[in-house]
Amino acid sequence: MSESLAAYKAIAKLYNALMTGVVLTLVTRRSADAARRFVFGHFRKQHLEKFLPGLKKLGLDTLPDAVACAQYHYFSNALGGVKTEYAAESDRKAWVRYPPPRWIWQGTAICAVPREVNEAMLHGWHGHNGVSLKNPRLGFVCTGQTVEGDPGLEGYYYEYDRELREDERVRFARGERAPRFDPALAPKLDSQSWPEERLRKVERSYAMEYVRSMMPVLLDLFGADETKALASRTARLIGLQFHDETAATLGVARDGGAESFASYLAALARAQGESCDVAKNSNGVTVTQQGWRLMDGIALSSDAPFWAWNALWEGALAAHNRALTLKTERRGDAIQWWIGE
Repeated sequence: MSESLAAYKAIAKLYNALMTGVVLTLVTRRSADAARRFVFGHFRKQHLEKFLPGLKKLGLDTLPDAVACAQYHYFSNALGGVKTEYAAESDRKAWVRYPPPRWIWQGTAICAVPREVNEAMLHGWHGHNGVSLKNPRLGFVCTGQTVEGDPGLEGYYYEYDRELREDERVRFARGERAPRFDPALAPKLDSQSWPEERLRKVERSYAMEYVRSMMPVLLDLFGADETKALASRTARLIGLQFHDETAATLGVARDGGAESFASYLAALARAQGESCDVAKNSNGVTVTQQGWRLMDGIALSSDAPFWAWNALWEGALAAHNRALTLKTERRGDAIQWWIGE
């Protein structure tokens, strides 16, 4: 595995876990309703920013609405590394299915996700597609949820004969089941012939977008102090828990030294498109990153998201070597980390 491919894989893993972790922190530290509101807000924000431009970019904007929506989810999620299936029964009814393991609720985390939190994702995104397409007859029917023990999250877009009320845009019908998926009959994009490194880069960007959307939603819902407290705790735990796996992916030396951790931090920064330098001095090692491209273009009312994000690296360093210290400074547009005893 090339160095850049490994780094893309590692950052995707960390940010996927961070998103899942924030939801679980809200469930356990606040309430299921707080987590539901966050998931709804997060997916509605992503929908409003990504859906219509994504349809056009994927060349789906001339298809019948139900078909276009199902294919959008099939392609966009598959490019992000999510297992996805698709089937169309007609121009007015088209299925999308997310088989296990679910990307967003990775590992054992799925056991702690309440039904209403998972459904908030559908209300935030899937149920709003008809509104964005200016087709008030288009809705989404969910026929199964993995968090309820079903063999995947699945459902279909359906164009009714009448306009839908807001509370009808997503409905649930567990007695129905998606058709069997036949990959040979599924639509294909040119991207399916891309080399692995390019696909890994897209997967990395997919996970980064979750963090970009997540931070302003947390601020809007919970304010700066609570966002910093909740997200910092989550990020530190993710850093602690996933350091070993991501360091192994990167091939970083497991010697517990400041230099090897600096290499880890720099590799992850560069995987995100950052310009980064490492310098050794008499009392430690510094890593300097020029800017913070992860949140470029995102208006933040507080620096709480930055310090919450930085807790990822504090947790990772504690797992790498608990005797070492991470000091972080922001100097203009630059971020500088010092690692030493």
